[in-house]
Amino acid sequence: MGNFFCFFFFFIFCLLSLSTAALPLSTDSRWIVDETGHRVKLACVNWPSHLDVVVTEGLSKQPVDDISQEIANLGFNCVRLTWPLFLFTNDSLASLTVRQSFKNLGLFDSIAGFQINNPSIIDLFLINAYQAVVASLAKKNVMIILDNHTSKPGWCCSNFDGNGFFGDVYFNPDVWIKGLTRVATTFSDTKNVVAMSLRNELRGSKQNVNDWYRYMQKGAEAVHAANPNILVILSGLNYDRDLSFLSNKPVTLSFSNKLVFELHWYGFSDGQKWETGNSNKVCGQVVGDTMRKAGFLLDQGYPLFVSEFGVDMRGNNVNDNRYLNCFMGWAAELDVEWALWTLTGSYYIREGVIGHDETYGIYNWNWCDIRNQTILQKISALQYPFTGPGYSEARPHKILFHPETGLCVKRISLFEPLVLAPCSEAEPWAYTPQKTLTIKGTYFCLQAVGLGNQAKLGIICSSANSKWEAISDSKMHLSSKLEDGTSVCLDIDTDNNIVTNECKCLDNNSKCDPGSQWFKIMDSTRCGADNTFLGINSVVKFIAKNFISSFSL
Repeated sequence: MGNFFCFFFFFIFCLLSLSTAALPLSTDSRWIVDETGHRVKLACVNWPSHLDVVVTEGLSKQPVDDISQEIANLGFNCVRLTWPLFLFTNDSLASLTVRQSFKNLGLFDSIAGFQINNPSIIDLFLINAYQAVVASLAKKNVMIILDNHTSKPGWCCSNFDGNGFFGDVYFNPDVWIKGLTRVATTFSDTKNVVAMSLRNELRGSKQNVNDWYRYMQKGAEAVHAANPNILVILSGLNYDRDLSFLSNKPVTLSFSNKLVFELHWYGFSDGQKWETGNSNKVCGQVVGDTMRKAGFLLDQGYPLFVSEFGVDMRGNNVNDNRYLNCFMGWAAELDVEWALWTLTGSYYIREGVIGHDETYGIYNWNWCDIRNQTILQKISALQYPFTGPGYSEARPHKILFHPETGLCVKRISLFEPLVLAPCSEAEPWAYTPQKTLTIKGTYFCLQAVGLGNQAKLGIICSSANSKWEAISDSKMHLSSKLEDGTSVCLDIDTDNNIVTNECKCLDNNSKCDPGSQWFKIMDSTRCGADNTFLGINSVVKFIAKNFISSFSL
C-alpha cells in the first residue's frame, strides 16, 4: 500500500509539473522560468502574418479560434507570430481593412472564405486583425512571441530583398526602433505575449558586427522600456546561423534576466550535404559548427531558442529526413527551446503564387487535416522539458533517446524485451565510468547477446558485452562487443524492440541511413519508469529463472 501512495503522489506531481505557467517569464541562467522559478520550455509553432496581405495565414480556411485551439491540442504552448515592420510604422498600410488588402491583390476567393470563417475580422483594420489573432491565442492560453520578420510585407528571405540589415532600403534603424516600441506598447497589457523577437534573419552585404551591437542593443532597450515584463530575443548574422561573435564580447544592457538568443537550423542550411554525404560525418560536422556558432551560449548562461527548424512534411525529402534525426538528438540532449516552421498549410499568396502550398506546413493545403502525423508525433517528443528548475520529480539519471522515432528505451519487465516508448515512460539509467548502462538504483545492466538478437538485462556486468560506447562522428552509435569479439550496435526491429546488429554507415557511404541505430545517452530528471521493485528480490528471481532455464536446454 505504501508503494501505491508513493506512486500516486509521484504521478500527481508529474501532472502538476505540466500545468500553466505563472506569467510573466524571465531567465535563470540558461533556463526560461515563470514567476515561481519553475522552468517553462518554449515548444512553439510559427504562424506567419508578414506576407503581402499582412493578415495571419489560414483565416480564409478556418475560424481563428479553431486554429488557436488546435495549436493547443497539438501540444504547442506558444506561437511565434510574425509581423512586418510597416504594419506598425506605415499609416497608409495600417489604415487598410482586411477586405481591402485582399481586394488590392485580387484575392477574391480568400475574401469569400474569410467572410464565412471569420466574419468579425474581415472588415477590421490590419492592425486590429493582428490583435484579434493575439487575443484568440491568449484566450486558448497559448503564449505568443511577436517576431519582427521583415520590414516590407512579403516572403522572406534573400540577400537582395532590401530587408536584410540595418541601412538596407527597407530597413531604417530609427523606423525599426519606432516600430518595436509601438508593438511592445500595444501588447503591454496582454499577459500571454511573453516575448518579442527583434528581427528575423539578419543578412546581406551590409551586415557587420559593430552595427549589430549598436542597433540590437538599442532595440532591446527600447522594447524593455516599453514593456519590462517580456523576454527580449536577439538573432544573429547570416540568416540567424551565426552568434559566434558573442563568445568574445557579450551584449551590454541595462536590464537582466530577460535576454534570450535565437538560432535557425534547417536541412537546407547546409545545402544537400545530408543527402550527398555520410550522415554520421555530416551530423558530427554540423553539430560541431552549430555549437561553435551558437550552442556555446548555453554554457555562458543564456537560453537558446531555435526559433525556426522544420522539414518537408511530405516525408520523401532524404536531405530533410536525415537532418531531422541529427537535429532531434542535438535538441533533446541540450533540451533547448524551439519553434517549428510552420503551421501554414497554404498561403493566401506567396511570391506571386495564389494558394501556394507550404510543404513544410503542419496543416495540409486546405488547413483541414494534419499533413504528416508521424513526423509531428516524432517532433512532439521535444515539447516537454527533460530537466531544469522545478523538474526534479526524480533524481538525476540518464535516458536512452532514439531520435529517429522520438521515443526512449523502456523496460516492460525483467524477462521481456526492452522496447521504445514515450520518453515520459523512459527507463532511468546510470552510465558508469566503466561504460556500463545500468538501470538506476539496481544491479541490472544492458547486455548484447548476438547479431539480430534482442538486447537483454543481466547482472554480470564486467564482461565486454556489458560495455557500451558512443562511436562514429555523430556520437550516436552505441557499440558493444559480443563474447567472440564481434562489434555490434544498438538497433531497433520492426516492432520497436531493442536489438543489436552489425554497426552500419561507419564508412563514407552516402546511401546508408544510420537512423535506426542512433541513440542519445542524455540527462533527465523527468518522471519515468518506477523501479521500486527491482531490488535484491528481483536479482534472486532473475538467477532462479536463468538457472531453471539452463536445465531446459
